Amino acid sequence: MKSLAIGDEAPNFTILDQNDSYIRLSDFRGKKVLLSWHPLAWTPVCTDQMRALEANWFTFEKLNTIPMGFSVDSAPSKKGWASCLSIKNMSLPADFWPHGKVAKEYGIFREQDGFSERANFIVDEEGKIFWTKIYPMDQLPDIDEILRVLAAEKQ
Repeated sequence: MKSLAIGDEAPNFTILDQNDSYIRLSDFRGKKVLLSWHPLAWTPVCTDQMRALEANWFTFEKLNTIPMGFSVDSAPSKKGWASCLSIKNMSLPADFWPHGKVAKEYGIFREQDGFSERANFIVDEEGKIFWTKIYPMDQLPDIDEILRVLAAEKQ
């Protein structure tokens, strides 16, 4: 399966998050959305990835961007994890059932492993992919790179 590319229409989704709220990509038209995929909750690099997003919540807000932390974990697992990490602002959507459906639509589901790639997609205000990057599993995405991309796009 091929990952989505810059300029592609971002597949819409309706997905449950850690707060038992349904999240729809289409609800965020007019804002940019960072779909930050991590393979599995409760692991060290994934923990650091989500903490970096939460720590920069207000910077994302200034950049008209909603960050979200996706994985194939269940909503109850993500709720417990969010509590442990003190995630208060960010949504952690659970691509649990049908298992990996959204990751498959974005072309980043690893069938052999049962989870997604570590990846970031930035969706623009009209619902198109304007930046994407897939990372090695053990690499923490550079939050400063993401913020620079968003700041440059804003100008």
